[in-house]
Amino acid sequence: MFKIFRYLKPFIVSIVAVVMLLVVQAVCDLSLPDYTSNIVNVGIQQSGIENAVPKVIRESELNKNTLFMNNSDKEKIEKSYTLLDKNKLSKEEYDKEVKQYPALKNQPIYKLNTKDEATIDELNKIMSKSMMRVAGVEMASEKGAIPNIPQNMNIWTVLEQMPIDQLDQMTKEIDKNINKLDDSMLTQASINSVKSEYEKVGLDIEKLQTNYIFKSGGIMLLVALISMAATVTVGFLAAKIAAGMGKNLRKDVFRKVVGFSNVEFDKFSTASLITRSTNDIQQIQTLMVMLVRMVFYAPILGIGGVIKVLDTDTSMAWIIGVAVVAILSLVSVLFGLAIPRFKKVQKLVDKLNLVTRESLTGMLVIRAFGTQKIEEERFDETNGLLRKTNTFVNRIMSMMMPMMMLIMNIITILIVWVGAHNVDAGSMQVGDMMAFIQYAMQIIMSFLMISMLSVILPRASVSATRISEVLNTDISIKDANDTKKLDKSKDGYIEFKNVSFKYPDAEDDVISDISFTAKPGETTAFIGSTGSGKSTLINLIPRFFDVTSGEVLVNGVNIKEVSQHELRGKIGYVPQKGILFSGTIDSNIRYGVQDATKEEIEKASTIAQAMEFIQDKPDKFETEIAQGGTNVSGGQKQRLSIARALAKNPNIFIFDDSFSALDLKTDAKLRRELKPETKDSTVLIVAQRISTIMNADQIIVLDEGKMVGKGKHEELLQDCEVYKQIALSQLSKEELAHE
Repeated sequence: MFKIFRYLKPFIVSIVAVVMLLVVQAVCDLSLPDYTSNIVNVGIQQSGIENAVPKVIRESELNKNTLFMNNSDKEKIEKSYTLLDKNKLSKEEYDKEVKQYPALKNQPIYKLNTKDEATIDELNKIMSKSMMRVAGVEMASEKGAIPNIPQNMNIWTVLEQMPIDQLDQMTKEIDKNINKLDDSMLTQASINSVKSEYEKVGLDIEKLQTNYIFKSGGIMLLVALISMAATVTVGFLAAKIAAGMGKNLRKDVFRKVVGFSNVEFDKFSTASLITRSTNDIQQIQTLMVMLVRMVFYAPILGIGGVIKVLDTDTSMAWIIGVAVVAILSLVSVLFGLAIPRFKKVQKLVDKLNLVTRESLTGMLVIRAFGTQKIEEERFDETNGLLRKTNTFVNRIMSMMMPMMMLIMNIITILIVWVGAHNVDAGSMQVGDMMAFIQYAMQIIMSFLMISMLSVILPRASVSATRISEVLNTDISIKDANDTKKLDKSKDGYIEFKNVSFKYPDAEDDVISDISFTAKPGETTAFIGSTGSGKSTLINLIPRFFDVTSGEVLVNGVNIKEVSQHELRGKIGYVPQKGILFSGTIDSNIRYGVQDATKEEIEKASTIAQAMEFIQDKPDKFETEIAQGGTNVSGGQKQRLSIARALAKNPNIFIFDDSFSALDLKTDAKLRRELKPETKDSTVLIVAQRISTIMNADQIIVLDEGKMVGKGKHEELLQDCEVYKQIALSQLSKEELAHE
């Protein structure tokens, strides 16, 4: 699995950009609950007043508050406020200030002169306690609850004249109740005093509240837009990274498969290679999109949410623990049931592709034998098993989202239940409870994201293993480290020296101890019964297989020491089964030599006896060829394959039973016109028909992988019993004598 990640190397810059954007997105998402809390706590409950430090306060009111402060706190307050007195201000300054603070007409006002957050936090603790003391004294005075002081007497005049010891004692008594409140609740309780003071100074409280809500809402909207932009960009980059990785994987897998010899193709079925190149790589792409988008984002969101929760209110942190345990338990149970099934899915997809490919390829045979019902049952069995496996997995995984939503809803109810009691007890604000709910949902969502990633991870892991098997397969036929060039002075010479070959893991040789020489200007033919090793022997020349022992020399050089590209560039190969590619007749003929002229294409087609049916086509050489050449007959495929080899004009021609689909007349005419065209080339022909090879310069007879005869037609009739039996099975003695 991890070896696949090296394909992310070209996209390292994009991945870094994604990580940075995900951090931005997570920070934005984690900051939104704070703004929601502030709108509720400050904007609605506190009328837009953020703390207990009034921006302006009347001199008489500040004197009340400083009465209960120690000298150090008084100094801090005096440094942080500037006195506005109409007797000390210029007319312009006075007019400006009195317009904003009408109470300045009646008495001096103190104005806050600092915006430093640390200083304001410190002042908030001082002023909130002081305001609560003032409010407590005034309430007690109104009720006549202060001993030895008549109800209608000005309490502040008395307190100013009271000895410091008595004043300190009174302060301690008042603080007994104040100390029961935490800082946030103390601040909120003091806001009423600040609000009352603002009204007396002449400030518009409604405007103050509206401005705060709109300001906070505007910031929330901006943060949300930044988060959205980051999300969209991450989605774009993730798709680009995954698509690019998929492209590179497909390219490397295809390049690897193109280099496979028949040995590797025997190891992997064609259906499996198609699945690995398409479905398996698609699984990796899907994983990469989710991985890039979630693997960094989910931990940031989850950890950030936990930190924020602990900062919001530690008394409810246990609820998050309950949620996490519930989610992990759910995921463990579901995955324990689903993961074993994931591993079966890809193998079943392979099997389904195999059955489908075999059925479609062999449809004519299936119809001829009337086995459609059997094939349908075979397909239904595999298809049904895949359906059952997928259905089971999908049912299990489809339970995850409803169960997650149930957990989320239960956690929300639990938070509201516990939070409501805390709000009622005065230890928590409503906005904090709302923020806590949002953070809890973010933490749960981070686990949900990781869970969703884990859904595809097992299947993608299986796919990655299957792709790695292809990429890591050691190709059995590869070029030597130090390749040699073909000797041009021996152009066209092919020599087999004691060549033997057996398939991997086989016990017996398919061909053994074969020796012969094929020369330019001559035709060497191979004949023998079915399974005698004719095609295998021919396939050793272009190195479709490597010999087990002995040597195959082309132009006097061992083909193992020559590059495959150079070797195959010298050969015009016509396979036993005519293979055509989707395109046109022209593109198929010029497949081996793209720059062939029109005249050369027509000449090759004429020699291959293909012009007859090409001329009958409405579009001539531009006639479309379907995939696999399904819209032309077997004989037409063979003739086009021969024309393709002739257009290449190579030094060596290999015809692997390439005339079998031709009628005798076309066969004879083709060979007659082929002779002058290949007079300087080495021609190797594998054939079943005696009439095709009887004029060859050299005929090699194979029987059970051994060479049992070599010579001309007449010589073999006399000296080789195997050849004689094949000849007599096809032609009468009179026909042989006439020939």
